[in-house]
Amino acid sequence: MIELTKENFDAEVKESALPVLVDFWGPKCGPCMALLPNVHKMAEEFEGRVKFCSVNVSENRRVAIANKVMGLPAFLFWKDGAEIARIGGGDVTLEKIRENVEALLK
Repeated sequence: MIELTKENFDAEVKESALPVLVDFWGPKCGPCMALLPNVHKMAEEFEGRVKFCSVNVSENRRVAIANKVMGLPAFLFWKDGAEIARIGGGDVTLEKIRENVEALLK
């Protein structure tokens, strides 16, 4: 997982040759912390095909605001420099994350 900040967001996400999943999370977000180990496992599974990145919103509020992330957890899916999908809040499940990651590869 690549930690994103305002300094590296564009290079790692918008200019990436690979499709990208961006996990917006916070240390006080229970659902975020519960998802984290499984998202890390998924990152290993898709290594070399999809880039997995994360944004700690408590340290990078500007990145969250710039991406219109209003609630946590939030997962944004990017391909060819554009956001193509997002899931957030109560809609986030491991199954939905996997579906969106697999859709990036089509």
